[in-house]
Amino acid sequence: MMKLVVAIIQEEDTPHVVEQLNEAGFQVTRLATKGGFLRAGNTTLLMGTEEEKIPEALKIIEENSKVRTQYATMPSAGGAMHGLVLAPIEIRIGGATVFVLDVDQFHKF
Repeated sequence: MMKLVVAIIQEEDTPHVVEQLNEAGFQVTRLATKGGFLRAGNTTLLMGTEEEKIPEALKIIEENSKVRTQYATMPSAGGAMHGLVLAPIEIRIGGATVFVLDVDQFHKF
């Protein structure tokens, strides 16, 4: 059965992830996207593949999508005499979010 893999990765990881997937024989469509919270650049990858190849694709994506630490400034009401203070917070970003969906039909023209 055919599957559709939808992987959301960080923009910085895109070239290497796509290169590794292509070398393994996967055809990938890339879409430029943005994350909601930090509005950071992401890439959404779309791949149609056979069910038995899913573990290989997931391994490549996992091994080539890095988790990073970033600091964001968030408003905080603590201790300021004149309103809000901007407090830096540490946020883990990166890695990959992957969905594997069943495909009823697959056509390549």
